[in-house]
Amino acid sequence: MAAKAPHKRHKDLSTIDVRQNIEKFIEGEGKDKGRHPDERYASFDYCYNYFQSFRERGRIEDICNADNLQQSCLQLGFYLASWGMLRGSSFLLSKSARHYIRLFESLVRLDRRLWEIDVDSYTNESISILLNAKEAICEALGCDNAVSDTLVTKVMLGIFGNIPAFDQFFCRGFGVGVVNRNSLFRIRELYERNTDVLNGVSINTLDFQTGKETTRRYSKAKLIDMVGFIEGLA
Repeated sequence: MAAKAPHKRHKDLSTIDVRQNIEKFIEGEGKDKGRHPDERYASFDYCYNYFQSFRERGRIEDICNADNLQQSCLQLGFYLASWGMLRGSSFLLSKSARHYIRLFESLVRLDRRLWEIDVDSYTNESISILLNAKEAICEALGCDNAVSDTLVTKVMLGIFGNIPAFDQFFCRGFGVGVVNRNSLFRIRELYERNTDVLNGVSINTLDFQTGKETTRRYSKAKLIDMVGFIEGLA
């Protein structure tokens, strides 16, 4: 298991401008050029589209079949690379895309409710399902690799869309350090404080082939990921 990050001082959630942060993410902030088909933010869309298509067809187990397994590994691998998880001292730098096979074999056996969870349904029970998934992902990727919460949550966001990515910017902007019951209930609290805004925002994923929007919408967890990321850049 990865070592726990130092305790963070909780941020006053009332100071976070949810609508403005979403707009900044879409338009681009700093070196990022915003949400466009050829820019790295869209790597999430293509990964999420791929895995959600199995859920929507009721064929989650097909993620691991012989016809799809290589594509599944490549989809996740490129998204993680694009989102900064194959740089520096990351153990993934020494692995091929085939390293994710064990992960997918584990994920397709997890509680199917994992695919339906979003921030508006965070309860003690659903949070337990998320935390169990976190442990399963750590084990599948190799406990001796010191798998970080950042990596685990980026995997969960890209596949399930049920939790924000706990990278350095989100953690700084949100005032959290690790994925646990308290931090997930704080995410639920931000949602409850901004229900009208978050329920009123409709962002559809981008299609790889056309670059145009699909009918598949971003989850609330993805919207909050965008909010926290921009907050942490400030």
